[in-house]
Amino acid sequence: MFKPISLYIGLRYTRARRSNHFISFIALVSMIGLTLGVAVLITVLSVMNGFDRELKNRVLGMIPQATVSSTQILTNWPELAKKVEQHEHVKGVAPFTQLQGMLTAQGQVAGIMVTGIEPSYEKKVSIIQDHMIAGSIDSLKKGEFGIVLGKQMTDSLGLGLNDNITLVLPEATPSPAGVVPRFKRFKIVGIFSIGAEVDSMMGYIALNDASTLLRLPDGAQGVRLKLDDIFLAPEVADDIVKDLPSNFYASNWTFTHGNLFSAIQMEKAMVSLLLFLIVLVAAFNIVSSLVMVVTDKKSDIAILRTLGASPATITRIFMVQGTIIGVIGTVSGAILGIIFASSISGVIGWLNTTFGLNLFDAYFINYLPSYLRWQDVVVIVCLSLLLSFLATIYPALRAAKTQPAEALRYE
Repeated sequence: MFKPISLYIGLRYTRARRSNHFISFIALVSMIGLTLGVAVLITVLSVMNGFDRELKNRVLGMIPQATVSSTQILTNWPELAKKVEQHEHVKGVAPFTQLQGMLTAQGQVAGIMVTGIEPSYEKKVSIIQDHMIAGSIDSLKKGEFGIVLGKQMTDSLGLGLNDNITLVLPEATPSPAGVVPRFKRFKIVGIFSIGAEVDSMMGYIALNDASTLLRLPDGAQGVRLKLDDIFLAPEVADDIVKDLPSNFYASNWTFTHGNLFSAIQMEKAMVSLLLFLIVLVAAFNIVSSLVMVVTDKKSDIAILRTLGASPATITRIFMVQGTIIGVIGTVSGAILGIIFASSISGVIGWLNTTFGLNLFDAYFINYLPSYLRWQDVVVIVCLSLLLSFLATIYPALRAAKTQPAEALRYE
């Protein structure tokens, strides 16, 4: 079977045992370094992509992507909803009324942000219905004073479905006994679990019940929007408000979670750059190992030249040798990286649960997410192979410049 002479000799040099074991050690180190660099880079990027995805899908699936609110209660909010839905980037609209308070049950107290909603509209803009583990948001009906809470909240208060809970509002009401806070008894009609911080800080009641608690006419404070592109939220909200009366104002998710998203993006960029340096160091190791191989093989190069091998052939021989190191290291790293990225969530979750490490208390979700993007794998592999190939050029050119007479003078 025909083989190009440069490929045949290059493969033979790669497999052959060298008299200088230090050269073999450097080549092995460069291959291992390349493997580890590629594997860690793929794994860490997958974790950062996981945080990015969870922020978009879970947290931004629960909180408003954008809102249009009024300084006055909107008794005709359906008209506003129809008008807002005409915008090309708006995919859903739902009314809301928000109030802050404290939940108390069994002697325990917890702060909460309560949102009054219309269940049929809320399903168009929120992911809550897809994450209900007990009950349903359809149970929120006018005058029944039901409430839907997150699993973290109910667990912390030791409550379950159909249990009663008291909502205390930060407004005082005069009474014959003095000034007392306003409170209302609610029944838990639904429990959701997002797996994020919203499980412990958000609750939902019927829209009209929220108006009753605030002693306002039946209506809404504003409408929340679901967009086809969350990054257009500031422009879309401002574009809608400019055509409305002056008592309307806009808000969007960048006010509440914009810094978190920016921090994730910056960390992703910086960590990727730092880890890419590992791959770069491994590429430099390929250079050093090939330079030593060239020095060790000077007599072989001279013999090949005297037998008629051209400088281009010598160049290709050593480029083949270096490229094989790069290919083996890169492919091995890619395989390990894919395995690590696919299993790291389960492994870290098991360690966190088994040893009670509480690793995710400081994060906006309660587990380590991982999202493997094949585009990232392709980019990392291509860059690694490119660096490995470029690392072979200088040693290979140096080998091609070897003069047979000089190399064989002292042989």
